[in-house]
Amino acid sequence: MLALPIIATLAAASKDGAPRNAPMWFIWEDGAIWLLGSTDASSVKCINNDPRCAIEIVHFDNTAGVLLHLELRGEASTEPMSPARFRQLLKKYLCDEESWNSWFIENVAMIGKPDGRLIKLKPQSFFTNNVSYFRTGPDFAWPPVSSKTAT
Repeated sequence: MLALPIIATLAAASKDGAPRNAPMWFIWEDGAIWLLGSTDASSVKCINNDPRCAIEIVHFDNTAGVLLHLELRGEASTEPMSPARFRQLLKKYLCDEESWNSWFIENVAMIGKPDGRLIKLKPQSFFTNNVSYFRTGPDFAWPPVSSKTAT
């Protein structure tokens, strides 16, 4: 799941303690999940105020009967932008660099922007759930499970 170009949702607390969720692109490298941010982004401000957070990733393919859930929990940090890591993240979602939309890269991504930040979470705990048999029953689950273990 961590290699798929799907969305992660970062859950963190705002300064007043209210919960905040943000859908984000991510990359898994060096035993951590990395998400994009900037110095003025609300997610970065939340993490700087209270580093405790959770990240949820769901892979759902109704046609194939796939429903996988992964949650990572722990304390995150904000790190200076790494253009090399940012490029790897963009490749995950946008494929090869030659095909990138130049307007998007120059006006939205702005790889070299000095206030860019990366949110890093080295998970302290994980939660996983595979209910891929929801469509077909345990005999056709993905990945395969025996009827005896599916409850």
